[in-house]
Amino acid sequence: MTVIGITGPTGAGKTTLLEEVGNLAGGVIDCDEVYHGMLEYGTVLPDQLEKAFGPLRDSGGKIDRKKLGGIVFGDPDKLERLNAITQKAVASCARELIEEYQKQGRVLTAVDAIALLESPLREVCDITVAVLAPPEVRVRRIMAREGVSEEYAWARVKAQKPDEYFMENCDYVLMNDCASAEEFARKAQEFLEPIYTQSL
Repeated sequence: MTVIGITGPTGAGKTTLLEEVGNLAGGVIDCDEVYHGMLEYGTVLPDQLEKAFGPLRDSGGKIDRKKLGGIVFGDPDKLERLNAITQKAVASCARELIEEYQKQGRVLTAVDAIALLESPLREVCDITVAVLAPPEVRVRRIMAREGVSEEYAWARVKAQKPDEYFMENCDYVLMNDCASAEEFARKAQEFLEPIYTQSL
């Protein structure tokens, strides 16, 4: 089984590449979803976050992600602390999922994580791919996807590492400069075909 590590800044199109792996009957691990699941249904990670950043729960007792974002975005030290806490928790869960896909006999498994290169998950990836897109495009996607203000979306974008970091540290770069999601999906398919064939 080939494990593909997918990384890059938020709003660039990593999910589209992940979905194309799924279309090839590959295993898919979206570390954002793993993280949100741990926040929503777990107790250990929420407790760790409140210990680090103070009260974060909303009226329903769940972690208020926008409040957490407001605390860490724009403060490199706090963002680094958040990443350290979440990476360890998410990596442990993702490793279990990779093992499960291996037992199922999947040819490919993809791990989608913004902070993949700093995470312990980097070690389990056979290849790494950076999905990149122009900042203005990413801001529009974040606003549409999450229903946040342009100011908040730009804060998210500016808090992340520059494109050069991903380009220098990944095996491949997939540039999402496509006019539509469908066009980028086709580009992702073309990228994956030789990897899939070699993995058979």
